[in-house]
Amino acid sequence: MAAAMAMYAHASWAQAPAEPESPTALPTEEESSSSDDKAAVDAELFYELLVGEMTTGQGDAASGYALMLDAARRSGQEQLYQRATQIALQSRSAESALISARAWKDAFPNSRDANRYLLQILVILNRTAETGGLLKQELALSNQRVKLLTLKALPQVYGRVSDKALAAKVVETAVAGELNNTATGPTAWTTVGRMRLAADNTAGALDAARKAMALDPTDDGAGTLALQLVDVGAPGAQSLLKTYLAGHPSPEVRMNYARFLLQTARNEEAREQLNLLTKSNPELADAWLVRASLDVRAKRPDDADAALQQYIKLSEPNISNPTVAKALSRAYMMAAQIETDRRQYAKAQTWLAKADKAAPGDFSVSVQQASLLAKQGDLPKARALIQALPASSVDEQQRKLLADAQLLKEAKQFDEAAKVTGKAVELTPDDNDLLYEQAMLSEKAGNIADMERLLRQIIDRQPDYHHARNALGYSLADRGVHLEEAKSLIDSALKLAPEDPFILDSKAWVEFRLGNKQESAQLFEKIFARQQDAEIAAHYGEVLWSMGEHDKARQIWRKGRESEPDNETLNETLKRLGVKL
Repeated sequence: MAAAMAMYAHASWAQAPAEPESPTALPTEEESSSSDDKAAVDAELFYELLVGEMTTGQGDAASGYALMLDAARRSGQEQLYQRATQIALQSRSAESALISARAWKDAFPNSRDANRYLLQILVILNRTAETGGLLKQELALSNQRVKLLTLKALPQVYGRVSDKALAAKVVETAVAGELNNTATGPTAWTTVGRMRLAADNTAGALDAARKAMALDPTDDGAGTLALQLVDVGAPGAQSLLKTYLAGHPSPEVRMNYARFLLQTARNEEAREQLNLLTKSNPELADAWLVRASLDVRAKRPDDADAALQQYIKLSEPNISNPTVAKALSRAYMMAAQIETDRRQYAKAQTWLAKADKAAPGDFSVSVQQASLLAKQGDLPKARALIQALPASSVDEQQRKLLADAQLLKEAKQFDEAAKVTGKAVELTPDDNDLLYEQAMLSEKAGNIADMERLLRQIIDRQPDYHHARNALGYSLADRGVHLEEAKSLIDSALKLAPEDPFILDSKAWVEFRLGNKQESAQLFEKIFARQQDAEIAAHYGEVLWSMGEHDKARQIWRKGRESEPDNETLNETLKRLGVKL
């Protein structure tokens, strides 16, 4: 009702004379009649608006919409057309909203609000072909700032239409006038590219990205599109992205590229991007945290520690923010792990106390506290801590079992760890990730038959589970049995994850077992240049040693030992070959 009265007051004000009548001037008969009619119309309009709003408020939006639209038509007030359209939308009657918006547009052809409402309602109704003219008009009526914002929003506006190819065509036609404009062209081409990509036209999207960057190689939208194309494996997208990154890329694009590299196990390339990011934008706390996480994984404790200190320094002033507090808890836990690995247990406990304070009751903190106890030789107390944690759901029970299994794994009690993991599998029998973990623990426990059975079960259930294919293929190759099957399994895993350095390691290792030493060495050289992992070093060095290249083998082994001095595979290899470094 308040809305109706406000609109009515606005309408009455608009109809009032600009200057007051002279107090002595009496109206003529004609004027008197006209004023009486106007007053009657105003009273009737007010009543209709009031009833329309009351009807809507009582849940009868359809009647309220009809009354409001009738009032709009008779009064010619644009606010009432807008209100009628809003009521129709609130009642989830898109067809009624379309009727109202069309009437509004007909009454006010140059109204941007009417144009926008009609455009978006047509998109909601999936009537994409009818939106081109409206979109073109919207762009024509916009200043440059609004035009750029509109262009950027279009892929999301059309995101739910069923015919993506038609949407891409309609948008491309509507924005044609902007494509060669140096100010709006990069954004327009990026929008066209995003629309084409949504329509699975990868080649067209790549062409649009190239044209956007030809107009402006530093355009952040074009850089983001290039990254999306890299993500879907578009040929040529990588070089386009590198061109953008060579300039002054946005921190978000570089950060997202680093995350993409991490997801594809290209860790050294990710680290390079993170180093560049923390150098150019040292105030970005998240970049330091991701860099620290990567350094922890790569066994670079000093680098990880330095990155963590930067992250903590930047983030602690905002610890009152729950999201920041949670992230800080993770950072403290990483710092605790570094000190644990250094056997500085008191320092590790101090970091864990900070983690517990930042995120009270966090399960992960309790697990790490248990791990710290186990590292100090008190496995029973560590397991008791885990088993005492509350578990009111299947997920929580499973987390406890897996935490317990991890403690046993770290204590090298692999057989018991496999049994405890088996209990977790029983809670969710279809979980292939858990089954894979049980298989790996069975292998470490020496139960090769169980390992093979579990891995084949996973492959049967999920043929694209490349980790299972790789693990089975590597195990066969390492034992020197069924080498052709091993190669087939590894090759199929490699097709599913062609950049995974550990699958490439398996590929090189099976070639060595098949007697293809030269091919194996060439593969290892490429892999080790990207991922200087201790286990890869063990295999690469053994291939070189078998070829008589003893000095180079020792060099590779030393690099592997630097990254992980206690690696079992590397140390076993050196012992078996009688090599001292």
